[in-house]
Amino acid sequence: MPRPEPPRSPSPGGPRDVGGKLRRRDQRWASHAYDVVGQIAGREAQNNYKIMIHQLGADILRNGLSVALATLERQKSGRGGLLLDHLARAGVTGLAGATQTDFAGRVRRLDVDAYMLATRELLELVAWLKRAAQAMFEDI
Repeated sequence: MPRPEPPRSPSPGGPRDVGGKLRRRDQRWASHAYDVVGQIAGREAQNNYKIMIHQLGADILRNGLSVALATLERQKSGRGGLLLDHLARAGVTGLAGATQTDFAGRVRRLDVDAYMLATRELLELVAWLKRAAQAMFEDI
């Protein structure tokens, strides 16, 4: 008779127990994306957000994560602040508990391996934010 497998504890980056349900990182980010994007009200705010989220992925790939976040920091009082807040609250590996004001600085202080992991994860998160904006906003 085969022995039952012992229960496994969640590994870093693996499924996590959220409200009694196991969720993968992509599921958490999709949920986060739809939650935060759904709170954006007003056509102008939605239009600005859509512009920023479409630029961010390309900026990260073209210029690097630190430069892309510096661009958002420069626009913190305008379009970029809300997006920076959404990225900070997503719980990216190595950046948990970050806020809008310290997120970019914490990214710049990461070691090389953690920076590369954060870049990969933020690109995936940006894709979810873009999908959520496309799905929830009226055609602009």
